Amino acid sequence: MLVARYSAVAHRTAALLGAGDEAEDVVQEAFVKAFRHLAGFRRDAAFKPWLLRIVANQTHTTTRARGRRGELTLRIGAQPELRVPDDPEGAVIATDRRARLLDAVRALPEREREAVVCRYFLQLSEAETAEVLGCPLGSVKSRTSRGLARLRKEVGRELS
Repeated sequence: MLVARYSAVAHRTAALLGAGDEAEDVVQEAFVKAFRHLAGFRRDAAFKPWLLRIVANQTHTTTRARGRRGELTLRIGAQPELRVPDDPEGAVIATDRRARLLDAVRALPEREREAVVCRYFLQLSEAETAEVLGCPLGSVKSRTSRGLARLRKEVGRELS
């Protein structure tokens, strides 16, 4: 039941944090580790942040092992559009903007990228993000703020 419920967000987390083509393996290993350590899970805690922290740690292990820390393959977890856009030109512009934003997110320093991804792509709260990343709440706030400032600067530079 837990695998069915959290598989999609676990895959999205692994992909957004840099697992790329190895996201499936990362998630599978994370669920195995979660199962093995289920006895240590605090029943009063939320399961999702606990699992996503395992996914994040496994993603770091995997990316370090392959030696590509800086590379990030972002996948948007949104469902594909099934309708033909009313405004093809607008759709092309939106796709281009999305691609430029994802490129800018990929270029962020790792800690800022992780915070921005958790907060805005995975829509986690600041507390959940802190739990997933294993850092203090204040660090999540400052990393997110710095990451967003860099993104605003980068987007502003592209529009000029």
